[in-house]
Amino acid sequence: MDKLKLIQNALGEPYYSNDSVFIYNMDCLKGLKMLKHAGIKIDATITSPPYNIGKEYEKVMPVNSFVNWLVEISNDIYDITKADGCYLLNVGYLEVPKKGRAVPITYLVWDKIKFYLNQEIIWNYGAGVAAKHYLSPRNEKILWYLKDDENYTFNLDDIRDPDVKYPNQKKKGKLRCNTLGKNPSDVWQIAKVTSGANRSSEERTSHPAQFPVDLITRMVMGFTNKGDIVLDPFMGSGTTAEVCMNNNRLSVGFEIREDYCQTIADRLESIIKAESVKAISPTLFQVV
Repeated sequence: MDKLKLIQNALGEPYYSNDSVFIYNMDCLKGLKMLKHAGIKIDATITSPPYNIGKEYEKVMPVNSFVNWLVEISNDIYDITKADGCYLLNVGYLEVPKKGRAVPITYLVWDKIKFYLNQEIIWNYGAGVAAKHYLSPRNEKILWYLKDDENYTFNLDDIRDPDVKYPNQKKKGKLRCNTLGKNPSDVWQIAKVTSGANRSSEERTSHPAQFPVDLITRMVMGFTNKGDIVLDPFMGSGTTAEVCMNNNRLSVGFEIREDYCQTIADRLESIIKAESVKAISPTLFQVV
């Protein structure tokens, strides 16, 4: 049976679907437990949960309650992940009262989750909050978790950085660098999705905390394979779904707000329509 059809049998009719994406307007904790009960297994999870900092889409909880909530979700994800699967968790900072102003959420959760932590990736971006009384934050973390530390997907050639300073440098007559580029390392310099009348990113939607396509593309291409099912329990603006759809992966996700579900549906339909137009009139899109 079709992989996504099995998920539909477990969760019911999605809010939106196409050949490779299922969106559910549902609390992810409820959805994860339904998938677990049905024995569904997914290949990877790529997501960014609320940071408990008072954004419009979240209700602030006491720090301990927030940590317990995130750990419960993460452990439910572990239970539905295949033996060779991964969990890519993007998190930022929060204030711990009387303890710290900008405490990385990684410090609070990394060892409480069932997965094996393979590596911490630093996402460095060029723009963000401009602080006056402390250093302006310019990075977030991505925790690269594995189900099995010896059996997992890592497609390095698919994410190599072609910006090599000395690409033709040789040692004993042989090129020192891979012709595809260098390892991108564990520090990724990728711009944030910006807003504003004069600096809004082309990919900007109405969601206030949008994943950049470049960031998710690197994760999807590097840590999943074609045909994999990728889960996003906090879909937000739908970037993970878009990237999966454009790169021959299947995706399923949860989004608790119906207006955001509609934003994602509109975004994906716009891409599908644009691709249809290109297919009908390919000469209109040729670069001269």
